Amino acid sequence: MGVVYIAGAGPGDPELITLKALKTLEIADVVIYDRLVNPQILKYAVKAKELICVGKEKGESWKQEEINKLLIEKARHYDVVVRLKNGDPMLFSRGGEECEALKEAGIPYEIIPGISSALAAPTYAGIPLTHREYSSSVAIVTGHRREEYGGDLTYLRKIFSRVDTVVVLMGVSNLENIVGEAIASELPTSTLVAVIENATLPSQRVYTDKLLNIVKTVKENDVKPPAVLVFGKVVELREKLKWIEIS
Repeated sequence: MGVVYIAGAGPGDPELITLKALKTLEIADVVIYDRLVNPQILKYAVKAKELICVGKEKGESWKQEEINKLLIEKARHYDVVVRLKNGDPMLFSRGGEECEALKEAGIPYEIIPGISSALAAPTYAGIPLTHREYSSSVAIVTGHRREEYGGDLTYLRKIFSRVDTVVVLMGVSNLENIVGEAIASELPTSTLVAVIENATLPSQRVYTDKLLNIVKTVKENDVKPPAVLVFGKVVELREKLKWIEIS
């Protein structure tokens, strides 16, 4: 029986993967990875006998239960199994569910943290999530809810009304509803919102606009997933602190 390493691949730029995750890839017998993992990172899996993409994209056939079974099956066949996830494996990546399945099956596992796009995207856009004069609290939320909740996002109203900076992952395709909840929370419509597409990659694009106008801006520029949303006063600092465009 082998060991499963639940590892974060980072936000996109292959140089942002951790050294520990990289060393684990180098000894992996099999790598089971998500769609958004940068292909350049897979080159480090020099000994791997199998590289298996499990997609995790809407409409694809891999279900979470099937991925869990695959991890268990491979761990019973190989010594080192790496489950490679974009960002951090324990933040909106279902890493906890996979660890539960492995625990129940008696499969040993280790967790290797990664840099989440929730942190990296604002940084690469020149937006600090906290600042003594602008923000002392941060919330990281998902732009979608499970079907048993009916996709209801009204819980966001409390967050927008109580937290200085709100980061939304997987939210660009649901932006109109998210903005609606922000307005319903009485967040001023003049609040700046940033949308960061393909964060940390050469194709990164950043758009900022007022809450009232951000949906129109995103549509006009045809912004597509993956994209990170940032709501709050800290977005005002982008014009002063942006560094990618001038580096």
